[in-house]
Amino acid sequence: MSSVPKLSIVFLNYNRLHETRYTLEHLHKLLAARPQADIEVIAVDNDSHDGTGAYLETQRDWMQPILLDSNTGIAGYNHGFKQAQGDYILVLDDDSHPVDNRCLDRLIERFDSNPEIGAIACRIEDTQGNITHSWHLPESEQPCPSLAFVGCGFAIRRELFAKVGWYPEEFFLYQNEIEVAIRVLCEQAQIYYDPECHVVHRQSPIGRGNWRRVYYPTRNTIWIIRRYCPFPIAAYFIASRLFFGLIRAVQTREWRWYFQAVKESFTAPIQRHILPPALRKRLRVFWQQNSVFHHFIEHL
Repeated sequence: MSSVPKLSIVFLNYNRLHETRYTLEHLHKLLAARPQADIEVIAVDNDSHDGTGAYLETQRDWMQPILLDSNTGIAGYNHGFKQAQGDYILVLDDDSHPVDNRCLDRLIERFDSNPEIGAIACRIEDTQGNITHSWHLPESEQPCPSLAFVGCGFAIRRELFAKVGWYPEEFFLYQNEIEVAIRVLCEQAQIYYDPECHVVHRQSPIGRGNWRRVYYPTRNTIWIIRRYCPFPIAAYFIASRLFFGLIRAVQTREWRWYFQAVKESFTAPIQRHILPPALRKRLRVFWQQNSVFHHFIEHL
């Protein structure tokens, strides 16, 4: 490996040894086929108790494991981001991987030749190669500007990532990508969708309990609305998000976690940063995702 890699690949692991092993074996094959050692791999373990940490130690000869002594959620990523030496960081999950070296080469080339690009959203697909649609990404199959990116497959300039504060550690899980995307746009950097950069998301359900999907999306989304959206329209979006969370709580019977999310949504101190009208307009899809009226119209 060169002393200063061009690209750092960072992913987080927690109690999914099978997925971690698959991802690392795939990355090892890709790096072994590269003519130059311009990429480093950093795997952060959130205190797994299924043998993941011990396995990562056995791979230390070619990658960098970071073994934490507690589960810190997405804050664990930040340990890897801060250790990364590459100009650019490719962020993965333990159950996702770039398809081939063309993806890695294209990411590097895009950043090198387009200084206005701050982050690149990859095409997310399933194991059969079918695109996985997400409101975070454009529907176009042509390269174009994007509102945001999906956390299991995006790249970002390391200096820009550090400037916006890495992942928001208080979120723990979910909605951290949209928070980072907003911060990147506030820096007047471009988020670019490149469907030629293929990342496979194997979508393992292990460790994804129902309570998490009630608690964190409700709380964290309201935090984002409180921070960036002006009143009175913010009140409407907050009410919509409370309604969506309530529906999820009814479906899963996770009442305790819903009420805990509601409490923390409003009691946590928030540093307000009201976005200018032009940037709020660019985030139209995000606001629509948190609008009861928009969802009602969609289902007519």
